[in-house]
Amino acid sequence: MILKKISKEEINELPLGQFQGDIVLVNSKDQIKEVALELDRHSLLGFDTETRPSFRKGTQYYVSLLQLATEDVAFLIRLNEIGMPGPIQEILEDPEVIKIGAAVLDDLRGLRKVSIGFEPQSFFDLNDELKKVGFQNIGVRNLAAMVLQMRISKSEQVSNWEAVELTDRQQLYAATDAWVCLEIYKKLQYQGYLDELFNR
Repeated sequence: MILKKISKEEINELPLGQFQGDIVLVNSKDQIKEVALELDRHSLLGFDTETRPSFRKGTQYYVSLLQLATEDVAFLIRLNEIGMPGPIQEILEDPEVIKIGAAVLDDLRGLRKVSIGFEPQSFFDLNDELKKVGFQNIGVRNLAAMVLQMRISKSEQVSNWEAVELTDRQQLYAATDAWVCLEIYKKLQYQGYLDELFNR
């Protein structure tokens, strides 16, 4: 039985969970062919982006990092260093590959600014879709707690995603955020919670 609402106190009692697989930092165009080949093998991907936070009114930054995760590998693509690679954009535009995230509209709006002509296809927004099947709390932290019984850290959220070197903690945070969306989707689908959405 999966809860559909949860309090902060209940979340704080849960064990900390994080991505345990391989993290691949993609900061060279030479890596793209191999990364795209690996991603192309999967029909479901966890998805997220990170943007350097702005603490000054009127200052905004472009998306710094694109995260795409399978069960075992999280690819962290440094868009601020290599731009949007064509083969990666093709995966984001592929209707056969479902990309799962939370609040994806904001992410896609940001990606459109760094990739002119970007036409995203087959994105599943956990926040929007799970409201339709009765979830009262949404957002990655709440959903991870309710569905996967784990607490995920958000401590690196407002760190500098354009730093010359991303710390291990930043990389783990970014990988976890994309991977956990995939795991939430898979468990809900397996247990039938998404049937109502797909059978309309």
